[in-house]
Amino acid sequence: MKTATITQAKNGLSALIDRVRSGESILILDRGVPVARLEPVAGLADATGRLQRLERAGLIRVGEAPPPLDLLRMPAPELMPGVSAVRTLVEERREGR
Repeated sequence: MKTATITQAKNGLSALIDRVRSGESILILDRGVPVARLEPVAGLADATGRLQRLERAGLIRVGEAPPPLDLLRMPAPELMPGVSAVRTLVEERREGR
């Protein structure tokens, strides 16, 4: 569980709320003594808060169009014998493709 002082909570409340939205609990301390806890409301913690935080940071762009179902229904490409799909994916990511 993350901890924060009262000063840190006052100055960075938005960041703490984002962490709570993503499911984390935060213990608030006053001179080292726990005085409060920020926790997600049961049943409401979902990926929405995390996605919004990643979008604000410029790491992702949340899509607006529906997923391309035709593309998702297509069969996966065949791999050559002896080729690992995971190894190929890792190599492509290292190359920036």
